[in-house]
Amino acid sequence: QVQLVESGGGLVQPGGSLRLSCAASRLAFSLYVMNWYRQAPGKERELVATITSTGGSTNYKDSVKGRFAISRDNAKNTVYLQMNSLKPEDTAVYYCQATYNFLTYWGQGTQVTVSS
Repeated sequence: QVQLVESGGGLVQPGGSLRLSCAASRLAFSLYVMNWYRQAPGKERELVATITSTGGSTNYKDSVKGRFAISRDNAKNTVYLQMNSLKPEDTAVYYCQATYNFLTYWGQGTQVTVSS
């Protein structure tokens, strides 16, 4: 059974940094486009960052450009989201998603809270 397990969330002060990880198992990781989504209370889940299967291309939601960086290590079946200059509006549950053709898998999410 495919598993995506996020880690690295927590409580951080505004302006701080966190690095999220998503470890995948039981899938051909290097074939999958990987995405990070987030969902704040009372809001729709939104796409934050995308990285292609080889890591050669990335894309970001406008509000996180220049602050967040997505990367992947296909040898470790892991995708990362480095989050810098965090703002209270970045508070949400962050989910990783793996997608390839018609296949889509989700992790369970990790809470990120930005507050003083």
